[in-house]
Amino acid sequence: MAASLPFTRRKAGRFWIILACLLCLGSAVGLVLNALSSTIVFFMAPSQVVAHPPAPAQTIRLGGMVVAGSLHTDKTANNTPEARFDVTDGQAAITVQYRGILPDLFREGQSVVALGRYDGHDFTASEVLAKHDETYMPKEVADALQKSGRWDPRFGPPPDAASWNSMTTPHPAPQNKQGAAE
Repeated sequence: MAASLPFTRRKAGRFWIILACLLCLGSAVGLVLNALSSTIVFFMAPSQVVAHPPAPAQTIRLGGMVVAGSLHTDKTANNTPEARFDVTDGQAAITVQYRGILPDLFREGQSVVALGRYDGHDFTASEVLAKHDETYMPKEVADALQKSGRWDPRFGPPPDAASWNSMTTPHPAPQNKQGAAE
């Protein structure tokens, strides 16, 4: 009986050391995940924001095409430039408000990514990033254009945003009794 007692104490000592190490490791992983979750910024297309609005305090990246004719610029009381424009993915559009100088590559009818917060009606951007070349389009925006039926990559590049006259899928032309379009 005396020979098995020290063996049991050794096992118990190892058990407590392993348990303490696992608790420390678990705490460290929990702290790292908590820190990362507060700094993660999700990319969303306008239709995703409208369908599932983020919390007002959550910072997101809104990506899409700038609707042609929607850009309005002004100066604030302290002479800071202020811009207001609509961003769309072909299914929905969101108005973006931005105080500051827009990037040189910013154009209506072209891709843009805005970093900021959505309050349920307007998106207030803290940063606006313009496309870097003619072919750039965020993947989520390209997917939304395909889903809405506005673009099929088999038939060439995506449509120019200036050609979108409505935010819904176009309806087929009415047909007469012979099946021809009127």
